[in-house]
Amino acid sequence: MVLEVTLIDVLPGRENDFVNAYELARPVVAGTPGCRSLRLQRGLETPTRFVLLTEWDSVEAHEQNFRRTDRFAQWRALIGGSLAQPPLAEYFTDVTTGHRHNPDQDFFTSGQHP
Repeated sequence: MVLEVTLIDVLPGRENDFVNAYELARPVVAGTPGCRSLRLQRGLETPTRFVLLTEWDSVEAHEQNFRRTDRFAQWRALIGGSLAQPPLAEYFTDVTTGHRHNPDQDFFTSGQHP
């Protein structure tokens, strides 16, 4: 599984238009073979900024089943009018460290450095 993180900046005053367009466009992406989940978040400090978190079976599933198909054109046609600039997207994968979480030694909860 890979996580596609997409940073989306919309035109000031078009935030609600973008959210409405996203609601219409969401099934286009969510119905793509290989798409596991889709979630949109809105910035608190910058309300014109959104983050789209999409889980894919693989990079190939995203590229072959979405980006290189009419689905991508449909998606872009629906949301494109609200965009301030082209979205920035990047793939991420889980990090496995073999280290088990111990809240007694957690940097963020203990206030001490390891």
